[in-house]
Order: sequence, then C-alpha cells, then structure tokens
Amino acid sequence: MPCLLALDQGTSSSRAIVFDTDGRALATSRREFRQHFPLPGWVEHDALEIWRSQLDCARQALAEAGLGARDIAAIGIANQRETTVLWDRKTGQPLAPAIVWQDRRTVPACERLRAAGYAGLIHARSGLELDAYFSATKLAWLLDTVPDARRRAEAGELAFGTIDSWLVWQLTGGARHVTDPSNASRTMLFDIHRQCWDDDLLALFRIPASLLPEVVDTSGVLGETLPELFGAAIPIGGLAGDQQAATFGQACLAPGSAKNTYGTGCFLMQNTGSQPVASRHRLLSTIGWRIQGHSHYMLEGSVFIAGALVQWLRDGLGLIEHAADIEALAASVPDSNGALLVPAFAGLGAPWWDGYARGTLVGLTRGVNRAHIARAALDAIALQTVDLVDAMNHDGAGPLAELRVDGGASANNLLMQIQADLLGVPVVRPRQTETTALGAAFFAGLAVGIWRDPAELASHWQAERIFEPARSADWRHARLEEWHRAVDRSRGWAAP
Repeated sequence: MPCLLALDQGTSSSRAIVFDTDGRALATSRREFRQHFPLPGWVEHDALEIWRSQLDCARQALAEAGLGARDIAAIGIANQRETTVLWDRKTGQPLAPAIVWQDRRTVPACERLRAAGYAGLIHARSGLELDAYFSATKLAWLLDTVPDARRRAEAGELAFGTIDSWLVWQLTGGARHVTDPSNASRTMLFDIHRQCWDDDLLALFRIPASLLPEVVDTSGVLGETLPELFGAAIPIGGLAGDQQAATFGQACLAPGSAKNTYGTGCFLMQNTGSQPVASRHRLLSTIGWRIQGHSHYMLEGSVFIAGALVQWLRDGLGLIEHAADIEALAASVPDSNGALLVPAFAGLGAPWWDGYARGTLVGLTRGVNRAHIARAALDAIALQTVDLVDAMNHDGAGPLAELRVDGGASANNLLMQIQADLLGVPVVRPRQTETTALGAAFFAGLAVGIWRDPAELASHWQAERIFEPARSADWRHARLEEWHRAVDRSRGWAAP
C-alpha cells in the first residue's frame, strides 16, 4: 500500500511522519533547532537550518519506516505561519535571518499605520488585525533595512515566502515558488474574499508584486522533489499552515466544529463554512483550505505563548528538567495559591492585540513555591483559551458544544482537565494527537486519489479521552474575573 510523508515544520522543531492510508503513524523523526533573540522582542530563525533539519527528519522517518521514495504517494507540508523569509532567486540563499511570527520589532510601524487610519482597510480585505504578528510589516522591515534589498526586489531578483514557500523552493530546486490560501491569508497582503494578492495592500506596505509566490490549492499536486533528495522524485500534494492542517486532521469539516492546538502558542479555529465571518471581538477571519477551487473559512483566535511558557520554565528558570515534568509538579498542589502568570512575553494576541503587553507574575506571597508557579502556568494556558472561546461565542459562531484538542501539551491530563473545568464543555483528545502532520498527509492523499473527498477522512478520527467539566459556573466566573485583573496589569508595559 502507498504511504504518505508529512513534513511538519514548527516554531521550535521540524518533524516528519510517515502515515499509512488508515492514518496510522509508521515512523516519526523530530529535530529542534535554535531560537535567536538578538534584541528584546526580536525572534529569529536561520532559514537554512530549518531546511536542513526538515530534510534530515524526512530522510530519517523514511529510513525508520523501511521505505524508499517510490513507496511514498505524495508529500504534504504543514508549517509555522507568518514567519518571513527573503532570499536570492539565483542562489537560493536567505538575505537575512527569518523573522518569526512571535517577533515584535514592527509594533511601532503598526501603530503608525493605525494612527493613519489603515486598520479598517486591512481588516476588510485580509480579515486580520493590524499587528506585527503577520508577514507584511516583517517583509517591509527587511526591504528597508537589508542593504540594497528594495532595489533588488523591484528588479525581480528576490523572492519572499513564508516557511511553506521556502521548503517547496528547496525541495524543487527553485522550480516552484508557491503558497496556498491558508498561508497567503496570514500575510496581511491577501484579499480573502477575491482570493488574490491585493494591490492596495501591496502599495500600502511598499511590497513589489514580483516578490510574491503563486497561490495554488491547499490540496493538489504542485510539483515534485528533486530526485537526489530521496532517491527518486516524490509529488508534493499538500500545503497548509499548521493550524489549518490541524483543523483538517481533527476532521473539523462541518461549520461550527472547532479545535485548539497546544503548541508553542495556542490556536483555536472554528469552521465557518463557505463564507468568512467578520469578527466583532477582534478574532481573525482566515482561510482554512481550498480544494478544487472551493474554500472553507475559519474564525481563529491566536495565543502567542502556550507551550513556550513551559519551555521557559525549563530553560529560562530551571524549574523543571523536562517539559513533561510540569504535570507532576503542578499536580502536587491543589491550586496556584493565589499566583497568576500572564505569559505576554511576545505581547498579547486575541482578543487583546496588545503588542506592548509583557509577561507578568502577580499574587505572590511567601507561601508560593515552584509547584504553585507550575500550576499557574497551566492555568494561564487554559485561561487564554477561554478568552478565545468567549469571543467566538459572542461573534455568533458558537456556542461551542465540545473542544477537540491536539498538540504536544494536549498530552498533559491535568491541563486538559483544567481546560474543561474553565470552559464548562467537554474537551476531547483524539487517538492521533499529531493532527497537524495528519492533516498535511490528508491534503496530500486527496491530491493523488488515495481518498475521494474530505468526508471520507472523518472515519479516521477517533476520540482517545473525553475530559468532562467538574466545576461550577460560579467558580469559573470567579477565576476569569481574577485572570482579567492580572491581564490588565500586563498591558501596555513596554509602551514608549
């Protein structure tokens, strides 16, 4: 039977998983890569290191599965979104470090555009908030600060892409410069209604159109890999932003269904069907996927710091040795003993959109110890998600009946129970929690005819555990009120 190779390129690691046609993982390879923080609020990656780590993972996964290139029907790619790469079309070399989606260096530029009255235009065309999170201001910053970059861009010598475009360029030896609507819709340069690059937005950010990739369907054969990479050419059949891929892998195919991914950040996505829903509570209207020209739209709420908070407790404070240790440490106490942690290390995302917010730990007394701080960290991840669900419900996309969960931190049983208690609805964890990679594999499999249509994929989704809420509504309301007091204290901290 043919198999599928999913490349899951994330913010802190690259991963490759080989799936069979029943959606079972046959082999997995994962490699972390370096995070660079050259200045406060700046986050960078080495794009070449990302490419090498992803290629090594793909080769290792194939080797561990005992398969060769001819056993793979297609490759599907899921990627960290918004991260911005600018490279030389002739050499394929990046001109500068990739600017990561978490990076806040362009907050002042966003504030100037907001003061000039452009936030409404940007929201109407792109469905996005005017924020440094997205690619447009990052790319404009590179063109303005890298020597000779703007002249070379206008001469057609350079290429821009998010990580999906960068990987496809490398995999095809520069033969294909493409992206899909789920990634294009995260740049702040794409009209999600007409589904094309928007001339007015390009002019606003002074982005030459020659930099941009072609936009192709999320599922569809868009090219093939260089034969020398894996021993034979492999079709590339799927391309999607990681959160859209996870939504597809969670079989959230019907309007109203929703998932939350607990990765570096938290990303809540709800399927709104064939039409975008304009949020009144500062959520994002974005494209989930486009298959054979037909699109599904999503409402999305983005939390910038979730799993990265656990990573900080491990690497920054040394409170735990391994990320998985946080569950036992947090479970050793009944609650946080009054401590609240607002992880606004990269500002606050939805529904606050405060680029000047910074991390805050409040409510400390002499009785607070490392276990209470670990508990406060898990509470913070769950509380940020509650804010997103509340915003979606107020936008009329709910009420949410259940929340499907995935990502590395979804394996934390204590966190999932805290989440169910704070939401007041069941939290459902699937048997296959690598749903980002699974969604990429699903897109690729559809492209080469392994499955006939998306509805056929729903049978591959199965629940592993359901966490039922066990707390009262009064308890939830009190916790949220306390949380919002802490959030207020974090906001605007770094404002000039």
